[in-house]
Amino acid sequence: MRRLLGILLTVLCAIGAAVVTWPEFFRLERAYPLAQVISFRGLIVAGFGALLLVALLFAAIRPIRRIALSLAAVALIAVVVNAAVVGTRGTGTGTLPEKTESSIRVMTWNTAGDATSPATIAQTAVAMGADIVTLPETTIETGGQVAVAMRDLGQPMWAHHTEYGSDGWAADSTTILISPALGSYAVTAASQDGSSNTSTVPSAVAMPIDGNGPIVVAAHAVAPREGFMADWRHDLQWLADQCAGENIILAGDFNATIDHMSRLGTDGGTLGRCRDAAVLTGNGAVGTWPTSYPSLAGAPIDHVLATPDWTPTGSVVLGSLDAAGGDHRPLIVQLERTG
Repeated sequence: MRRLLGILLTVLCAIGAAVVTWPEFFRLERAYPLAQVISFRGLIVAGFGALLLVALLFAAIRPIRRIALSLAAVALIAVVVNAAVVGTRGTGTGTLPEKTESSIRVMTWNTAGDATSPATIAQTAVAMGADIVTLPETTIETGGQVAVAMRDLGQPMWAHHTEYGSDGWAADSTTILISPALGSYAVTAASQDGSSNTSTVPSAVAMPIDGNGPIVVAAHAVAPREGFMADWRHDLQWLADQCAGENIILAGDFNATIDHMSRLGTDGGTLGRCRDAAVLTGNGAVGTWPTSYPSLAGAPIDHVLATPDWTPTGSVVLGSLDAAGGDHRPLIVQLERTG
């Protein structure tokens, strides 16, 4: 009987480990509550590592040694596979390459409304040489202050936005700052009036009026809380649909890791035709939320993605601003025109 129970326990643990490690195989990557669990790959590695140590300790007890060693083997495999996933996606690079005449730098930062000061946002954007700045949870009033501060620092920007409602709640607003060097832009009417947009908090689609700048989508998907799972899945599909064309950059708070984006990519893309720049440049496993967690224990839910018209050449997640007030870290990516 003990042997049968041991086999059953080992099989159940193996299935659980497989589901957590490879949820897309079981088509569960966007199902509650697994979607929340798999956001934290670093913690999954640590959890299976702890299980491995406990199982090895119990292996010293002769009557349950075989069961304990079987569980240890399952935990070891899970640790190795999940650690390999984290390593493949990238555990952090701290610098960007030198800008060229054809490069664009994109910064995205969920500022948590008034929690982050306009001066801090402006100084960071200027220091990083950002040409495009997407700011979920930032009102146009704050975005205007950031643009003025950046102008005073020698880097002028145009401010655009969308909002749901008019109560001034920052989560109902998303602001984009775009350098005049990229030409004139206007936010589409569909994203302004919400007829084509994310479900609960707004995204903004900025189209170039002149020049050859990219279409810029400032993304903000709703968080996958239990009562908002359908809205969250809708938002990810909507964002994927925005990346069906050419010369497109998506940047913002997706409230999703690339695990959640499985099966939403086309033509080799991560989401639609867009590829995740942080993954391609060594920062794909670095957590951008929450700032209270170490970077490799957090969830990489803020992204910059671009169609193949753009080649990512570098990225950085700024951990030096964890005390700036918000609960997200800024992500900056450098892109070069392909070809």
